[in-house]
Amino acid sequence: MDLTEGTEQIKINRAKKNMLWFGIISLTMSFAGLTSAYVVSKERPDWISTFDIPQAFYISLALIIASSITVHLALKTIRKQQNGLGMFFLVTTFLLGVLFVIFQFVGFSEIIQNGYNFTGPTSSITTSFIYLVVLLHVAHVFAGLISLLVVIYNHFKLKYENGRTLGVELAATFWHFVDIVWIYLFLFLYFV
Repeated sequence: MDLTEGTEQIKINRAKKNMLWFGIISLTMSFAGLTSAYVVSKERPDWISTFDIPQAFYISLALIIASSITVHLALKTIRKQQNGLGMFFLVTTFLLGVLFVIFQFVGFSEIIQNGYNFTGPTSSITTSFIYLVVLLHVAHVFAGLISLLVVIYNHFKLKYENGRTLGVELAATFWHFVDIVWIYLFLFLYFV
C-alpha cells in the first residue's frame, strides 16, 4: 500500500500511530540503556548482591497485568459501541494504574525499612539504580494515566463512535507498553 493513499484523516491517523511507535522505540532504548548500565555496575565492589525485590513490587506486577487486560477489554467493547461496559473497563484500568503507583511507593518504603536508602551517605549504587529505573517507569505510568483520563473524558462525550477509536487505540498501545516495561524491569531485577 502506498503511504500516500487514503483520505486526509487516514493519513493523520497513520502519522499519529507512527509518532507513538517512534516514541515507544525511543523509550525502549532508554530502558535498555539503563538496564545495561545496571549489568555493568554489578562488577563494582560496593554492589549489593543480596537485594530482594520488595513484596509490594509483586503486587504491582499483578496490578499492571490486570490493567493490561482491562484496557484491552475497554478497546474491544468501545469498538463494539458498548459504551457503558467500555467506560467500566477504562475506569477500572485507571484505578489499577493508580494502585500500581501506590504499591511502587510502598515498595520503596519496604526497601528503606530494610536499611537500603536511595540517596545520601547510607545509599548504595544498587538502590540508586533501582530507584532511578522504577521512578522513570512511574513517570511513564503517570503519562499513561493522563492519557487514560483524556480517553475517559472523550468517551463520556461520545467521541469514539462509528469506528473513530484512534484515541482509545493510542492510549491502549501506550498502556500496554508501560505494562510490558514493568514486566521486563521486574524480571530483570528478579533474575539479574
